[in-house]
Amino acid sequence: MTESRARQRPLLPLWAATVSAALSALLMDLAYPDVAIWVLAFPATALLLLSLIGRRAGGALLVGAVYGVLFFGLLVSWTSRYLGPVPWAALSILEGVLTAAALITITLAYRWIPKAVPGRWGRLLLLPAVIAALWVGREVFVGSWPYGGFPWARLGMSQAQSPLAHVVSWVGVSGLSFLMVFLVALVIEIVRTRAWRRPLALAAPALVVVVLLLTPLFPTTATGEMRIAAVQGNGPTGYFDEREPYSVVQAQTEATAPLVGEDIDLLVWPEGSLDYDPFQSEALARRMTNVASRIGAPLLANAATERDGQFFNTSMLWTEGGTADQIHDKRHPVPFGEYVPDRPFFNALAPDLIGLLQRDYTPGTNAPVVDVDGVIVGLAICFDVIYDDVVRTGIQDGAQVLVFQTNNADFRGTDENVQQLAFARMRAIETGRSVVNVSTVGTSQIIRADGSTVSSLNAGEAGALLEDVELRTGLTAGVLLGSWVQQLLLWGGLGALLIGWWRARRR
Repeated sequence: MTESRARQRPLLPLWAATVSAALSALLMDLAYPDVAIWVLAFPATALLLLSLIGRRAGGALLVGAVYGVLFFGLLVSWTSRYLGPVPWAALSILEGVLTAAALITITLAYRWIPKAVPGRWGRLLLLPAVIAALWVGREVFVGSWPYGGFPWARLGMSQAQSPLAHVVSWVGVSGLSFLMVFLVALVIEIVRTRAWRRPLALAAPALVVVVLLLTPLFPTTATGEMRIAAVQGNGPTGYFDEREPYSVVQAQTEATAPLVGEDIDLLVWPEGSLDYDPFQSEALARRMTNVASRIGAPLLANAATERDGQFFNTSMLWTEGGTADQIHDKRHPVPFGEYVPDRPFFNALAPDLIGLLQRDYTPGTNAPVVDVDGVIVGLAICFDVIYDDVVRTGIQDGAQVLVFQTNNADFRGTDENVQQLAFARMRAIETGRSVVNVSTVGTSQIIRADGSTVSSLNAGEAGALLEDVELRTGLTAGVLLGSWVQQLLLWGGLGALLIGWWRARRR
């Protein structure tokens, strides 16, 4: 009985646990770009887990809130760049509170699982697995609710520059998150149970690390090349930028001019590269047709469009003949950025901010691909790059290369651009496809399927990239099994927690 009660005592007093959680948040933020010290994700995870062990639900909620609010406040501080502290604080507090609520399950797992399955294997194998699964479940929860969620801060995404990045081609981003947390939780239990005295116990985490480091890319098949030009116009594309009529398309056109005479298969402009809806502006349509004709290739551009009284964030493949029969509408418009959910309620809270958004974008339902002379090109518009369903659908629809169009103008001088670029790199590795990531104001890059950079344009400068981009086919295990792995971990973790509670009560 004494041993059982001792195990339920918190490892840290509450004041020390809150300090540990705050330090965890600081280290975790440093693991993501711009600093990108990816190895700090491991001690950050350890500090958070240590602060949760033995806590009651209320203490776990406090510790989780300290971690969540501080971590998101640091990671997405770029949201305050133009709109001020209110949207930044609202997002940080919301995501932090959701994180705190979900972290209570980890505290409960530390309480119930050792009672339900006592013994060495329960502590060294089952408990770390359940903790890691519940961590992924928290990421799924925060990444899908409310209003479609915000899957920006998944642990696996911190490893874009890490030798562990190749693992996502086998198990997806959520699978990598699971393996990272499992490794940390295993080391914690080896120390807590003093299993480090046994060589076999010490060998287990070392073996996991070696396997992860030696994991190769899941093989896909090279099928040729496509000569793609990506243009970063550096025009006045920010929400509050002062602009003259057609100044955005003019900036894009001027940056495209040096490409005239080159052999090009596809010309790509970024999100927000057009001032108006080309389907309703004949003057803009003529400009686009002229650009496509001079380059001798179709132009993949983007604009806000209106159809049947609804607004869409639309990418269109504009041909030399002046038509655009292939379009893709953004699947996940950003809440409070591209539309206002429950507008009457939030307008009553912050009428000045809500009043800035006069039109609401409608989620797209068409396929995130276009066909360019028989080559299927997968698409994701801006923040859609962080949603698994968009990228996975494009690959399953036959995409041989991925194009991500974004507009970072509202976040100039912040970490948002490099964070999004790191996510694009992880998508290249996960899918086994080359990625063309093009921004209005930078940084734009062409990335190989192994995550390495082919060419790049710095932020804040106009220019164009032109490369023979490798085409590949075949589904990686990360694409084929990633969603199944995610659901297995989500429901498996919750199921194991419930069974642990039931068995612990019986014992």
